[in-house]
Amino acid sequence: MLNALVVVAAEESSNNPLLPAWYDIIWSGVCFLIIAIVVVRVALPRLNKVLDERAAAIEGNIAKADEAQRQAEAALEEYTKQLAEARKEAGDIREAAREDGKRIVADAKAAAAAEAERLTASAHAQIEAERQAALVSLRGEVGTLAVDLAGNVIGESLSDDQRAAAVVERFLADLEASEKAAK
Repeated sequence: MLNALVVVAAEESSNNPLLPAWYDIIWSGVCFLIIAIVVVRVALPRLNKVLDERAAAIEGNIAKADEAQRQAEAALEEYTKQLAEARKEAGDIREAAREDGKRIVADAKAAAAAEAERLTASAHAQIEAERQAALVSLRGEVGTLAVDLAGNVIGESLSDDQRAAAVVERFLADLEASEKAAK
């Protein structure tokens, strides 16, 4: 047995410990070749398919994002345009409201002036009517007083209505003539 150990030790000493045996290299190469064929034929196509699908999904999402961005920009432009139109319309409405306000104020002033003129004319007419009534009343009273005074001055009674009326008319005519001359 000692011989067997020496033989095995001698055989082992001739082999390089860093180099494997030739059968290990062959079997390792066959296993590597089988695994490489399986990877190239089965795993790589599936991996490429998954990567292609992922790339297509990413490109689709990028395209969708670009489309969404274009739509957002279009919506923003539309919104900006509508906002500008709304501001212009609001300005037009404000201007129209100012014009309507000015017109309403002018109409109210004109109506107030017309009403004031009507009231003034009515007041003048009423004053003139009251003046005429006062004149008629005053003529009657002045006539009666003038007849009584004339009767006292003359010393006789002026009870004759025609005669008294003629004296009163003459007195009032003289009074009006003296007023016009004084003016």
